Amino acid sequence: MLLPDIFAEQTPDRPAIILGASGRTVTWADLIERSNRLANYFVSIGLKPGDHIAYILENNEYVHQIAWAGRRAGLYYTPINYHLKEEESSYIVQDCGAKLLIAQPATAELAIKAGKDIARKLIIGDDILPGFESFEDAIANASPERLKGLPEGNHMCYSSGTTGKPKGIKRTMTARTYGTPLDAEVNAMHDTFGFDENTVYLVPSPLHFAGGIGWTLGALRYGATVVIMEKFDPEEALRLIQTYKVTHSFFVPTHFVRMLKLSKEAREKYDVSSLKLVIHGAAATPIDVKEQMLAWWGPVIHEFYSSTESPGFVRITPEEWVHHKGSVGRPVWGNIRIVDEESKQVLPAGEAGIICFEGGTDFAYHNDPEKTKSAYEFHGWPTNGDIGYVDGEGWLYLTDRRSHMIISGGVNIYPQEAENVLTLHPAVKDVAVIGVPNREMGEEVKAVVIPENGFAPGPALEEELIAYARAQLASYKCPRSVDFVEELPRLETGKLLKRELRDRYWGDAKVRTAAM
Repeated sequence: MLLPDIFAEQTPDRPAIILGASGRTVTWADLIERSNRLANYFVSIGLKPGDHIAYILENNEYVHQIAWAGRRAGLYYTPINYHLKEEESSYIVQDCGAKLLIAQPATAELAIKAGKDIARKLIIGDDILPGFESFEDAIANASPERLKGLPEGNHMCYSSGTTGKPKGIKRTMTARTYGTPLDAEVNAMHDTFGFDENTVYLVPSPLHFAGGIGWTLGALRYGATVVIMEKFDPEEALRLIQTYKVTHSFFVPTHFVRMLKLSKEAREKYDVSSLKLVIHGAAATPIDVKEQMLAWWGPVIHEFYSSTESPGFVRITPEEWVHHKGSVGRPVWGNIRIVDEESKQVLPAGEAGIICFEGGTDFAYHNDPEKTKSAYEFHGWPTNGDIGYVDGEGWLYLTDRRSHMIISGGVNIYPQEAENVLTLHPAVKDVAVIGVPNREMGEEVKAVVIPENGFAPGPALEEELIAYARAQLASYKCPRSVDFVEELPRLETGKLLKRELRDRYWGDAKVRTAAM
């Protein structure tokens, strides 16, 4: 049995969580006691295994208390991005069927709107707003004893769908009790990446994304001390690596780019020699950026390919990457099968097709059996729809992305959401939203618009359309620029040829992604 509880018994005063900016610390004893109490509170209000809770929180010390409590009580817990608009967050709360919503003062207004139909809401802190109960009272009044005999809960993160509505990605909850046995994904953190009780793991990314919450829980499972950045700052990341002698971290390419843009003086000011293993993924990493990072930090930078669905996991070491530049690696679990979309035949080495994983991890899209069925349409092997090929030695290379998803700064963005909004603007006759090259972010969102008769294309209309989108969607989902054209490449059936449109902006550029 591998539980974080054991570290509370063996090293109760050792830090489990450290907040980078403030230095606030949660010891192992505090983390386990508070998560036990919160789990007992969940049970006391009638929550049962398989029920859902949700939270809207910034990066802070409470996220993991809630997550571990959810796992102890056999619940699905859903983190909600606090940058979302009311309509977007309300949809997630309703779709997941949350019976409890947790917020903090900074996110309370959004929680009130998103959770207007939820009877029970908790708020962190001393200022108890109308409609909320005290998070601290809930913990203080509950038993600290560990629950026994319940299945282990899991997170259910949301990733936007091609229809424009977010989709909950749901892992099957097994009958296993809290803590055992571990699945391949968690085992890999120890067996493949060396996480243990001596690890100090820096978290520069938001905890409301699957990669943020998933990797930190795995690190804590093996006894690591987790250092959380409340917000990413490139020089602050270097300071924290030096201060806490960070051994492991997970960055997205945008983080690399921003650190490389620091002055030579700033970069050389900090000692990063404690780093043993740096993981990166979630978006395309330009080869020259990775080369610069390897030259700076040494051969500690490992790349992976997976997704929120996580049907399989592919990894490449820095030593391997030097000989296979552009590859995202070979599988740690799940056997890669490249399948032709039309014939459903397995393709030979060198030919691009749908990436499937035989023997991969099962998942389902919550409340969407048709989408779930489509993920298994190729011989029952799970896929997230990405396109790529393997070479003769089994190294995977990515050539396209599912449903033309945009990945900007490591964040998955589905263009259909912005298209649905902009289509309703009276000045828009037709619109396509695509990702175009951005040196720092990997990609940025662009709208390509055919204006209606009577509306003059130009800077004024561009500003109006961007503002219109931002009033209804989180800003990161909205176009940063608008191009006006006379026609879009559509078939007679109306199908938009996005690849053709993208080629106008990307040309011969190779796009490699590692969607998370």
